[in-house]
Amino acid sequence: MQEYFGTYQRFETVSKKDAGALLGADNIIGDQYQIQLELVDGQHRGWLVNRFNARIGFFDGEFSRKLSLLKAKGLTLTAILSFVAFTENPEPGHYWGEMAVIAYPAVEGEAFQKFADAVAKKIGEGVHPNITLTPDGVQQVIDAQGAWLPEKNIPYPTLDKGTVFLKKRRSLMDGVVEQGRKGNIGCYIISWAVLLGLVALIIWGFVSCGAQ
Repeated sequence: MQEYFGTYQRFETVSKKDAGALLGADNIIGDQYQIQLELVDGQHRGWLVNRFNARIGFFDGEFSRKLSLLKAKGLTLTAILSFVAFTENPEPGHYWGEMAVIAYPAVEGEAFQKFADAVAKKIGEGVHPNITLTPDGVQQVIDAQGAWLPEKNIPYPTLDKGTVFLKKRRSLMDGVVEQGRKGNIGCYIISWAVLLGLVALIIWGFVSCGAQ
């Protein structure tokens, strides 16, 4: 059986200021990230790097060490942004989030990349597939060449008092941004036109109500 690993894992940010990028268009729920592994003061650290080559956060030492061992075995690592949260205490508060982390054998890279893409799409819709696969599940991904997803989903974690979700699914605007990323200029322009039309309709509604 091919070795595989999948889980949802919390990540931290370096500072509140640096974490502000997580709220922008460069980091959308369902985006996929590289994991750069290194030693920092003798401790393992797995950095999360977005498609624009920016580090947006990191995993703790224990989990980073596990990822280092998986990579040493020749597995390919990828992470998918699951949600972004903010905790207000202790002051001044801090941003953190969760990633879906998948490690798969390079020899089955095509199948598992398609699987990761499908998982990312679901996460963008606010659904978290159970990516901790059984041996049979791993084989189904391979047999279906990535065109298979587990039926079971994972609920969002319960947040402590003073913690809120900031992003946990793709918005309409995120969809517009994604079309622009893909170079679908026609869809991008149409999407913007629809959004502007909706805004104009809302403004007209307010004006009409105010005039009555």
